[in-house]
Amino acid sequence: MINSHTQNLQTFVSKLSGRVLLPADPDYEQARQVWNAMIDRRPAVIAQCADPDDVRLALHFAREHDLEIAIRGGGHNIAGNGICDGGLLIDFSGLRAVEVDPEARIARVQPGATLADLDEATQRHGLATPVGINSTTGVAGLTLGGGFGWLSRRHGLTVDNLLAADVVTADGRLLHASADENADLFWGLRGGGGNFGIVTGFEFRLHPVGPEILAGLVVYPLEQGDQVLRGYREYVRTASESVSAWIVIRQAPPLPFLPPEAHGRKVVVLAIACTAPPAEAEPLVAPLQQMGDPLGVHLGMQPFTQWQKAFDPLLTPGARNYWKSHNFSELDDGLLDVMIAGGNRLPTPDCEIFVAHLGGAPNRVLPQDTAYAQRDAHFVMNVHGRWHQASDDAAGIAWAREVFAACAPFASSGAYTNFMTSDEAGRLETAYGANLGRLQQVKQRYDPDNVFHLNPNIRPQGAAPVAG
Repeated sequence: MINSHTQNLQTFVSKLSGRVLLPADPDYEQARQVWNAMIDRRPAVIAQCADPDDVRLALHFAREHDLEIAIRGGGHNIAGNGICDGGLLIDFSGLRAVEVDPEARIARVQPGATLADLDEATQRHGLATPVGINSTTGVAGLTLGGGFGWLSRRHGLTVDNLLAADVVTADGRLLHASADENADLFWGLRGGGGNFGIVTGFEFRLHPVGPEILAGLVVYPLEQGDQVLRGYREYVRTASESVSAWIVIRQAPPLPFLPPEAHGRKVVVLAIACTAPPAEAEPLVAPLQQMGDPLGVHLGMQPFTQWQKAFDPLLTPGARNYWKSHNFSELDDGLLDVMIAGGNRLPTPDCEIFVAHLGGAPNRVLPQDTAYAQRDAHFVMNVHGRWHQASDDAAGIAWAREVFAACAPFASSGAYTNFMTSDEAGRLETAYGANLGRLQQVKQRYDPDNVFHLNPNIRPQGAAPVAG
């Protein structure tokens, strides 16, 4: 433990350009909160860093006092890797600037920026890069684990659009990593999580998008699930890469375009985004409205930034969340049956099963070209347990695990590390696949002591597992 009156701590506080928060400080409780309310940890010190020099100072202080280090960008990690007990939290919540070069089509992003920060800055110029679907998610964690969203079928994963990064390594060096400089580190950052250092800046490639796209929801009753899901499967086999259509099975929220009697009903939702020009987009997505008899349709041109926030009301912070995830190359009949059965026994109103359709650009990258190796995944499922009371933990976790287990016979190899919970360390070899050996070499070079282990942890070659 760190005594708040020690000279070393006082020196650290005086040198940091940002703020240091201790458990007795008024802002400490708010600063330690993360998105998943199942995570309740109390760091000994929170360093709200203002620049890379602050990061190096905080890293040195933590290592000098043998403090575990957590790094928080947006605080969305399902496993709670952005917070620690009794250690030092490097908090980037004050570093959210995004600088856009519209002519070069490049965005430079600070490590605390959210997807909303990035989208709003880039869309002022009619540009965007593929990111996730919840606008309060942090850019940093999403990127380092891979990152996918509505633009990925056409433009690749988030890591496929990362051009460079600035990284503070375990020994305190500030390195620039790109395809031409520290290329092994750059390779590891694109899917290897926070294993190799603390990223203090990102540079992304941008693409013309919007500013309006055709997007929205088609909501079918779950009773029509068999017909809808099989129709969807046929549709996506030949779908344009400008179309992303995802499946969500859940209880219908009180959406204004649904009749009141549909609120709370179990439904299959097709969430749709199409970046083709309007005249082309409407016929491209028309079949998705004809899979059955919809309870409601809300589909039309809207600002891309608006669609990027469409799921925010269902993903607000403060709820208890537990996830289980699979990759699939096909949607077998047996898998669709399991999904419908899981949807028929949702334990709480906020639980859901969602399936993202990838294919397209992400699958054209070779597995060895980035640390993210799952280039054969055409679909990513997240069995999303979500509730608000601890008394629902047992039922919610059991449901997620049961659906996950029932889907396992149909899954392809691999796993998406951004969706992995803290009890899934055994899936890391599957997640990193044939890239694991090379990742261990990169880890050995840049973090041989495994200082950065609050992540889907890659141990240095020959190292023992981290306890706990």
